[in-house]
Amino acid sequence: MNICSNLRGRIERLRVRLAGQRGALALAAFGLVSGLLAGGVLLAFRATVETAHGALLPFRGADGFAALAYGQRLLFPLAGAVIAVLVMALLGRGRWRVGVVHVIERLAHNEGQLPLKNALLQFVGGAVVLIGGLSVGREGPAIHLGAASASLLGQWFRLPHNSLRTLVACGAAAAIAASFNTPLAGVAFAMEVVMMEYSIAGFTPVILAAVGGASMARIAYGDDPAFLVPQLALASLWELPYIVAMGVAMGAFAALYVVLMREFTRLARRRPWWQPLLAAGVLVGGCGLARPEVMGIGYDVVNRVLIGDYLLGTLAVIALLKLVATAISIGAGAPGGLIGPILVMGAAAGGVMGYLGQGVLPVATSHIGLYVMLGMAAMMGASLRAPLAALLALLELTGNPNIILPGMLAVVSASLASWELFHCESMFTVQMRELGLDYPNDPVVQQLRRIGVAAVMSRAFKVAPARLPAIDAAALLGETPQWIVVEKDTGKVLLPASDLARHLEAGAGDEVDLLDIPAQRRSLAAIHPEATLQEALAALEHSHVEALYVERPIAPLTMRVFGVLTREQIEASYRYQPPPPGTA
Repeated sequence: MNICSNLRGRIERLRVRLAGQRGALALAAFGLVSGLLAGGVLLAFRATVETAHGALLPFRGADGFAALAYGQRLLFPLAGAVIAVLVMALLGRGRWRVGVVHVIERLAHNEGQLPLKNALLQFVGGAVVLIGGLSVGREGPAIHLGAASASLLGQWFRLPHNSLRTLVACGAAAAIAASFNTPLAGVAFAMEVVMMEYSIAGFTPVILAAVGGASMARIAYGDDPAFLVPQLALASLWELPYIVAMGVAMGAFAALYVVLMREFTRLARRRPWWQPLLAAGVLVGGCGLARPEVMGIGYDVVNRVLIGDYLLGTLAVIALLKLVATAISIGAGAPGGLIGPILVMGAAAGGVMGYLGQGVLPVATSHIGLYVMLGMAAMMGASLRAPLAALLALLELTGNPNIILPGMLAVVSASLASWELFHCESMFTVQMRELGLDYPNDPVVQQLRRIGVAAVMSRAFKVAPARLPAIDAAALLGETPQWIVVEKDTGKVLLPASDLARHLEAGAGDEVDLLDIPAQRRSLAAIHPEATLQEALAALEHSHVEALYVERPIAPLTMRVFGVLTREQIEASYRYQPPPPGTA
């Protein structure tokens, strides 16, 4: 019993340290475990899809779509859509969301608490649409599954929500790192796209998670990158102006993708949820009849484009059909990702720009593979508003620092063209807005999210009934509390201990009524110790109370008050400076 009590006490102290952004070593350990767990879940998801492809397609892997007969190209996506509809109907399509947007939504409104049921729907539904050949990627499901694995780990340990948010970023980073063998890009993506902020305290666990996820993938698939990239180099500095022009063209292409996806999403929302998904199966199958390369994830297409297997006209058709097929699939609500298709579109469009460049500057134009990689990075940076993640992915995929100079020009020019010329937002932001969601992310909100109530609440309090003998009231004050939490039939009230002391000094009777003595009483509402200060401020405004008491169940039907939190304490935390990382 003593061992269990000591263990519970240590865990409770750890939660309090994590609430105040301390305990960096413990959070780093959780980050590493989260990365390994997310990597394992992603391997299971990937094995499910690849095993099914090996059994159903003429050739193993996504390459087999190209070998399907014409009728089968139409049948596969339609069958995948039908099965996905059945899965969603059985698991409750109307109540649950999936994908990266779901992760961002839970970070914005639920402090990173991702439900297990949504993750199960993502695993099954994502596998079905990928196996069926709809134009979606596996990175969206991977990010959701990785983030959910990390979140469920933190929820199981009942970690404070500021730490839970960091673990969600850990799971997302591990998923990207494991998908492409790009751990550094995984870190940047998690901070830039998922968290939408850079936190010094969060870097260490997120980096360790990315290492863990990439390590799991390398154990299963080796250390080869996701794409077979040849050695690339800039042929001449005269290419730089053309690369800028290419970036502008890629920005326009990314803007077209965002607009089409938004319009298909709006169109789909006007219909019963299952109809757009079935229509997407038919339309993607129709695109597959023209070019089977648009079906499925499409990584094999990227590898073929890199070595120059396609001519200019074919690449242009693939780029446009992939754009339309993906916009239809994502807009219809298929439970897949959009990062993989973005890379395929970028590769094909970059190849087009490479061929055109060879026509304009035949002597001074680099290998087409360079433009393919630049197109992928530019498309990713512009459509996701993640330029740093795109550049780091470019560096890690090529292993060539010489590509960063042209890569920076391509990504920045594409991003500026998409954002400034065409006024396009991030794909994920557009998706959230079309679903009626938002993501409050101003500096004050960011600061409040980083701190848990357990780090700020006052423990200088005592709980007392509304009526008590004067001698007991004096004994209560002998323990020098700052606050008295008064229990009454309809709830609790907060009383300054100094007001009780003045009443006793003025000469109280044998009994004291804490609800009747002259005092500045405050109305109270409950909040759990895992909450952040942002949640606490929202609870104050929603409940129309003046203070909060922090409570946690210690036994069935038994709650214990752990602290008191006032609005003044929350407002003072705007200037709160946490201890440096590594402080225990």
